[in-house]
Amino acid sequence: MAPSDPDVFFMKKALRLAVLGAGMTSPNPQVGAVVVSGDSIVGKGYHKEFGGPHAEVNALAEAGPAARGSVLYVTLEPCNHYGQTPPCTRAILEAGVARVVFGMGDPNPDVAGGGGQTLRQAGVEVRGGVFEQECRQINQPFIKHVTTGLPYVILKSAATLDGFIATSTGESKWITGESARRFGHLIRSRVDGIVVGIGTVLADDPQLTARLPGKKKCRQPVRIVLDSDLRIPPDCLLVSTMSSSPVWVVCGLEAPAAREEVLKRAGARVIRLPAGKNGGVEVVGLLQELGQNRMSSLLVEGGGHVLGSFMDSGQADEFYFFYAPKILGDPGGVSMVAGAPKPKMIDCVKAHGLNVRKLGEDLLVNGRLRERLH
Repeated sequence: MAPSDPDVFFMKKALRLAVLGAGMTSPNPQVGAVVVSGDSIVGKGYHKEFGGPHAEVNALAEAGPAARGSVLYVTLEPCNHYGQTPPCTRAILEAGVARVVFGMGDPNPDVAGGGGQTLRQAGVEVRGGVFEQECRQINQPFIKHVTTGLPYVILKSAATLDGFIATSTGESKWITGESARRFGHLIRSRVDGIVVGIGTVLADDPQLTARLPGKKKCRQPVRIVLDSDLRIPPDCLLVSTMSSSPVWVVCGLEAPAAREEVLKRAGARVIRLPAGKNGGVEVVGLLQELGQNRMSSLLVEGGGHVLGSFMDSGQADEFYFFYAPKILGDPGGVSMVAGAPKPKMIDCVKAHGLNVRKLGEDLLVNGRLRERLH
């Protein structure tokens, strides 16, 4: 039986393909495509990795001669410019596709609308905006980076039900169970960089790598430490595991040059930035620096003051907060988010689009810190 609305039906298929590239395409978007002849899918494809063929090219290659006279469904407006690969509009025209349906327009201000316009001028029927919000949802990091130059910022923390991430003595392992920690590693594998403060490094000596069961190898993010005075020990796990993924240490302009040289000799990258109002790293300046380094997504893992500074900057976009079924009740405990004082309830940062799920015995609350999508 033919679907009642073929455009929606097949765009959903393309969207399911798009998410298969999660964590592998940055700074490019996640894109899926299907080629339909009559009521049958004759070709499927998705953007598998940065620098590789785009989704349309992969789908058309699978379709072969069956692509002539077909309908191409793709989650993002086909590109019309040379980047790492030739423009997809050329491949579409050479394949003889009769109609193109895309989900979201290309948000790049330098090329927006160019793909659809080129195809129309060549006689191809084009429809855009099908399942647009869903297509935008999976590409928030790409959209923010290409329109603002800044990475998409995700806050992540694990706490007791009353909001503490450590006891008054600093003990924090382990608050949540294995299922929640495994999900946390999945999030790590899908971002370009992870940020922690020097306090977390000194207290926990973390690796900050992505470790997924059953996968010998997965994409590793750049590990970034906010360390105004370069107190990071040269023999810590982060520095000693730089063969796994790079380590960038962000310090103030007055940090000791001798400590910088020690870190550089060990293989770390040191980035000097002006201090913010509280003496720590200024968040927007940091995001600008990371964006210029083609980083489109950033996971902020802590501690509380670091999460608070990103929250206060107005640049945090999304959060993953894990809650264990535990109540600490310790007035000296460490809070999940420790930002600037907010004397009135109206000053609270509002969360949007909340999703709650259970992971083992723990709860995961995910949501946006912006009312609308980028």
